[in-house]
Amino acid sequence: MGDLEKGAATHGAGCFAKIKVFLMTLTCAYVSKSLSGTFMSSMLTQIERQFGIPTAIVGFINGSFEIGNLLLIIFVSYFGMKLHRPIVIGVGCAVMGLGCFIISLPHFLMGRYEYETTILPTSNLSSNSFLCMENQTQTLNPTQDPAECMKEVKSLMWIYVLVGNIIRGIGETPIMPLGVSYIEDFAKSENSPLYIGILETGKMVGPLFGLLLGSFCASIYVDTGSVNTDDLTITPTDIRWVGAWWIGFLVCAGVNILISIPFFFFPKTLPKEGLQENVDGTENAKEEKHREKAKEEKRGITKDFFPFLKSLSCNPIYMLFTLISVLQVNAFNIYFSFLPKYLENQYGKSTAEVISLMGVYTLPAICIGYLIAGFIMKKFKITVKTAACLAFCLSLSEYSFGFCNFLITCDNVPVAGLTNSYERDQKPLYLENNVLADCNTRCSCLTKTWDPVCGDNGLAYMSACLAGCEKSVGTGTNMVFHDCSCIQSPGNSSAVLGLCNKGPECTNKLKYLLILSGFLSILYSFAAIPGYMVFLRCIKSEEKSLGIGIHAFCIRVFAGIPAPIYFGALIDRTCLHWGTQKCGVPGACRMYDINSFRRIYLGMSAALRGSSYLPAFVIVILTRKFSLPGKINSSEMEIAEMKLTEKESQCTDVHRNPKFKNDGELKTKL
Repeated sequence: MGDLEKGAATHGAGCFAKIKVFLMTLTCAYVSKSLSGTFMSSMLTQIERQFGIPTAIVGFINGSFEIGNLLLIIFVSYFGMKLHRPIVIGVGCAVMGLGCFIISLPHFLMGRYEYETTILPTSNLSSNSFLCMENQTQTLNPTQDPAECMKEVKSLMWIYVLVGNIIRGIGETPIMPLGVSYIEDFAKSENSPLYIGILETGKMVGPLFGLLLGSFCASIYVDTGSVNTDDLTITPTDIRWVGAWWIGFLVCAGVNILISIPFFFFPKTLPKEGLQENVDGTENAKEEKHREKAKEEKRGITKDFFPFLKSLSCNPIYMLFTLISVLQVNAFNIYFSFLPKYLENQYGKSTAEVISLMGVYTLPAICIGYLIAGFIMKKFKITVKTAACLAFCLSLSEYSFGFCNFLITCDNVPVAGLTNSYERDQKPLYLENNVLADCNTRCSCLTKTWDPVCGDNGLAYMSACLAGCEKSVGTGTNMVFHDCSCIQSPGNSSAVLGLCNKGPECTNKLKYLLILSGFLSILYSFAAIPGYMVFLRCIKSEEKSLGIGIHAFCIRVFAGIPAPIYFGALIDRTCLHWGTQKCGVPGACRMYDINSFRRIYLGMSAALRGSSYLPAFVIVILTRKFSLPGKINSSEMEIAEMKLTEKESQCTDVHRNPKFKNDGELKTKL
């Protein structure tokens, strides 16, 4: 019996002592972390509406993930090499699960969501106080002190989301630098591009599930089960609709915790992949010597930190690639974080529909592109010089085609008093004194409350009262208003709840945009893998983990944290009408000037990405100047690192053994 148990234990340890098993588990971790991140991005508009906060604060919440990541990235990337890397990754996954759970807490701690409306529950059934009536008094503002009112509605509950996102960022910290360095240490160098491609594919599969989960949650009302949805006067396409965002975060918490378990069973080190199959004893000895040297270099805790840091700072390709990453991530962060908001406002679709379309059209294309690019890099053994040229040309082509997005546009929904006058004449900006007109001045309407209706004339109004409607039929979303004095159309002059639809032409433009996005996603993914392999190959092996960590650190400091904040503030400047919370203070934006929104959204991304191609072109030139590896294999990698060390001899104190260098030069040609 004891022998059986011992055999089972040995078999279990053997299963977890293989690089491909670790690759599969790490890919699952990539899926879980990107699932959580994508779901968070897709729910930003729901969080904005739930807590009635401006886009700048939403951007700060989104950037808080990078703040948490920033707190530990350098420490984990460097000192993590001295620790048990798989266990550190497992702990990180569990911490991510804890952060997702904390994000969901406000739903259970605060009251029901009360959206802005003039139609109170009692008036919906028995009274017409929300309609146009002479000499009536309408007051929705609180009678108590605004400060006390704000405490009552728990307006600062979004801080739980902020703290939870910071904790989620802390947990995500070790996954990429320690996981990639673990694979680079124990995998064949020629297999590394394919493995990185598989990881990047996992990073794209996660968003696919995240967007599907986000679409599902956005279609369910936030207080489902505790309210009668038949009494709601809003639909999922309404700007005030809030989906059940908290359900998705509970799912993400469970997935992250489950994924963390296998990492605790992996050993600290693995046998080098393919070492057992190598029949050349000299090569075996060389591999063993290389591993022993790496172990000796890792025994020191702090003595080699500053020499490594100095070496990296004198590596021109590394520094330029970091600059490119900062510029590109600024652009991509802006583009993807606010893409749901942009598509909702540009094309008049619900959050659930927009999120599902994003997943269907773009993510599968990126996954396929990553796998094909990794396979091509492995199959044809593309040199680093060729990889740099490929990455530059493909990325520049994708960037150029992206300008077609400026041509696929829709205008604002015409709203009387905001984008149009009551006579349907367009005007550029919102002027509050134009909300009232001759047809509704007698109605004593509230001028700030957002409860739009669509008239038979195709013009929307901020409320049924401002449309001059005197009668209503039906309840909930089926309510219809009649005898509307401001609606100048033949017939009954009626209106229905909600903004007017943008029409089939705008829907077709959305399809063209999504098809273009799928094509651009393929080009992007083809360029990403060769570019990332140039980045990995320009760093010496002993500096790889620290180099990846500093690279991620710079991205978070200069892109991940500031980008959503400053861009959120720019979006707020395009708002035409701010919502009003229960306490009378401004809430989330209800309508944007979509033309200004589009120019800022697309123009800012294009400017940032365009500025990154000058340093990218310099990298292409430098890869020809420096002695980087030819085909991507281990022997050439060693020689390349030694040549790069010679170039950096004036900047660094890190030296290689001359004998080891000469031996390598005799055996391998660049």
